[in-house]
Amino acid sequence: MIKAMVAAVFFFMLLACQDETNQRNDDAHISKLENSTVMNKQTIKAEIEDALTIYFEALNKSNVEQAVGQYTADGIFMPTGLPTATGTHELTIAYQNVFKAILLNVSFKMEEAVILEDSVVFVRTQSNGSQLIRASGQKSNELNREFFLMKKESNKWKIAWYMFNQPK
Repeated sequence: MIKAMVAAVFFFMLLACQDETNQRNDDAHISKLENSTVMNKQTIKAEIEDALTIYFEALNKSNVEQAVGQYTADGIFMPTGLPTATGTHELTIAYQNVFKAILLNVSFKMEEAVILEDSVVFVRTQSNGSQLIRASGQKSNELNREFFLMKKESNKWKIAWYMFNQPK
């Protein structure tokens, strides 16, 4: 009887140790998943910032091809006070007109990136710097709030929708 009780106690101790080991393994797995998710979000945000850096460089160089190249094939540009441009053809015309009218020298700051899934991100930025009105030669300060919807296309982050306005 004592041997049976000792065996039972030993058996239950083994089970308890096994449960504790399984719990530690589960906790480690969850921790790895959380770390992976955090790292994935950081990677996505860095990739988005890189894509927007290329876009803002295109604005500063008045480079139509580079600016339009940062959009998805069906991208939408909604500038304040101008018609909406949709798709590569309309985007090209819109940026040609913008760059004929003004010369930009701006930098941007990414203020927020909301990751909806691995291939869709809402981004809020602010840009500031200066603009030169080509027709008059007048230079002024430039400050904008921007909203981007970024999508992954051909494994690269691209602008799907872009809208901006000027704060008062």
